[in-house]
Amino acid sequence: MSKMPLSRREFLAGAGTLLAGTALGLRGSAMAEPEAEQVIDIHQHISYMGRSDADLMHHQRTLGVTRTIMLPAGTPVNRPSTHDGKSNGLQAKAGGNEACYQLAKQYPKELLFGANEVPDLPGAKAEIEKYLKLGAVVIGELKFGVDCDSKEMQQIYELAQAYNVPVLIHWQFNMYNYGFDRFHKMLEKYPKVNFVGHAQTWWANVDKSYTDQQGLYPKGKITPGGLTDRLLSDYPNVYADLSAGSGLNSITRDEEHAKAFLKKHQNKLMYGSDCLDATAQVKDCSGAGTLAEVRKLAPDKKALRKILYKNAQQVFHL
Repeated sequence: MSKMPLSRREFLAGAGTLLAGTALGLRGSAMAEPEAEQVIDIHQHISYMGRSDADLMHHQRTLGVTRTIMLPAGTPVNRPSTHDGKSNGLQAKAGGNEACYQLAKQYPKELLFGANEVPDLPGAKAEIEKYLKLGAVVIGELKFGVDCDSKEMQQIYELAQAYNVPVLIHWQFNMYNYGFDRFHKMLEKYPKVNFVGHAQTWWANVDKSYTDQQGLYPKGKITPGGLTDRLLSDYPNVYADLSAGSGLNSITRDEEHAKAFLKKHQNKLMYGSDCLDATAQVKDCSGAGTLAEVRKLAPDKKALRKILYKNAQQVFHL
């Protein structure tokens, strides 16, 4: 039996119902309401080489950073672990625990803070614990001339485990955190602690062909399978901080490798700036450069979101 043709009024009414239903369906979908883009910067410093707080905030906002973790320095002291004072202020005139805490209180929607202390200083545990109780989301940046598996550092790992916060470690051969080749033992001893690797020795060792540990910013093609690559692959409690010139160098020296690396370790990588300028322009700012490279080289939007903020949300419990 043939159907009677629809009148114009019936056709328009039916089309309106269909469009309304489609709109309702889209409204409930991710396509209709795109996820708000965020950038979490896991690595910045207050008073970095004398930079003002106003310039810091301008820099972060210009970068488009939505939340920033301020990493404090330890107490200024002259002892071997600070290279007789050379490494005070993280060798960058960075401010300490109280300065980071107070600035974060001024900008609670934008800033978070860490806790830190010279590991072998009497009272180090109490100082770090004080700021963990105030809400510090990380211990670090640990940038001192000590063995990575020393009893003083293990005391810090135990604190991190007790407070369920990560530790962020600056690896620099013969300068900060000695014994990178033994670090896996700490990962195995403290499986509940999330360790975030950073700096020259960490990023140089993505390359299996890297043998001269004195060369902190190697150039040229990268052979996959270096120590850092293996740590990220083999240990669920290892993450990587892409900040500073070392992180930027690792993804610009061999972009073909970087594309594969970002895809392979998309669940382990986190954006950080760790730059001291106030411009946030790519030509001057390693943080802006890293942001641009990650956006260019990430395999897809899902991976990009992980690197820019989702992994940080998980690791720092944000």
